[in-house]
Amino acid sequence: MATTTSTNTERLISGLDNLEIELPQEPSRTRQVWSAAWPKLTAVAIAILGWQLIVWSHWKPDYILPGPVAVGKAFWEGLLHGNLLHATAITMQRAASGYLASVVIGTVLGVIVAESKVVRSAIGSLITGLQTMPSTAWIPLAVALFQLTEQAIFFVIVIGSVPAIANGVISGIDNTPPVLLRAGRVLGAKGIDRYRHIVLPAALPGFVAGLKQGWAFAWRSLMAGELIVIIAHRPSLGVTLQQSRELNDYPTMMAAMVAILIIGLVMDSLFFGRLERTVLTRRGLLES
Repeated sequence: MATTTSTNTERLISGLDNLEIELPQEPSRTRQVWSAAWPKLTAVAIAILGWQLIVWSHWKPDYILPGPVAVGKAFWEGLLHGNLLHATAITMQRAASGYLASVVIGTVLGVIVAESKVVRSAIGSLITGLQTMPSTAWIPLAVALFQLTEQAIFFVIVIGSVPAIANGVISGIDNTPPVLLRAGRVLGAKGIDRYRHIVLPAALPGFVAGLKQGWAFAWRSLMAGELIVIIAHRPSLGVTLQQSRELNDYPTMMAAMVAILIIGLVMDSLFFGRLERTVLTRRGLLES
């Protein structure tokens, strides 16, 4: 009996000693940033190296397929002289206005379709069909309706991104756990309160995925629109691509392509990627 008591005491003391063990400290902010950045930087370095190897293979002449150094020089000169910055500002202004309008329209449309069986049976499959249509297919109609104006580009952005956002909302609402809806009814959640406190928070992961996909469609639609709908005295990244191709200024053309790629990466990493991680972390689907 004394032996058992002694053993239990030793275990208790051992357990108390374990409580005093210092937990590992969280990595510093610099280390966290580096851990997130080095895979991306490595991928960029590999891509640049592959690009340079293709140039060195002389598959195409240097004036048609310039190397990273020539394109980097054109990119830097575009920043210094402000041409590339001005074009990027106009493009981002169009992207922001078109995408924000798409978010409002797509969210309202998605909620209506998800909550009404009649509306879903009528236009549910139509929304998916619109999402599969290429952006360039809408440009002739946009030009016919609005001529070569900002409204034509706005129309292409909205019609290209609304279906993706609406489908994200529909998917999020459809995947809402029924137990949450039943609990809401028991607690008296009805009407707007039901959407505010139960449906929309539960559908947030699917909604965020739809927002991310909607941005991708909006960005592609915008580039397609700017390549064709060229407006006087409104230089943009699409116009820069088209004009530099016509002038055989391929370094500038590829510099504009690099700017388009950088904007896409920044939006995904700093905005949509962070938003998605925050939502998943708060729901316990991703470690903080």
